[in-house]
Amino acid sequence: MYISLLKNSAMDKKEFEKSKIFDVNSLIEYANEGIVSKTIINKSSGTITLFAFDKGESLSEHTAPFDALVHVIDGKANIIINKQKHTLKAGESIIMPANIPHAVEAIERFKMELVMIKEK
Repeated sequence: MYISLLKNSAMDKKEFEKSKIFDVNSLIEYANEGIVSKTIINKSSGTITLFAFDKGESLSEHTAPFDALVHVIDGKANIIINKQKHTLKAGESIIMPANIPHAVEAIERFKMELVMIKEK
């Protein structure tokens, strides 16, 4: 199960308040047997999205046209890049290169911040 907390229409799009301190870990909650996502910034130049994965949940292998930074906020996960498994825990980060197959597997419940900056 995958739940996105970002609405598609401009009217429903929630902007986060600027110049206000927030705790990224508290912005997103886990869902039993699911993956939840919440977009913090969505611009033509890139996105910042939070994800919360229940234990055992995964995103299958895929590619993206831009480099993406994964920062683990809570828990532990495998980030597989070009068939090589990298185990990350809270506080650790990795860059997934553009156009290289990658996947995500939750070893335990975990939260991550995904930062994607697009090239012109």
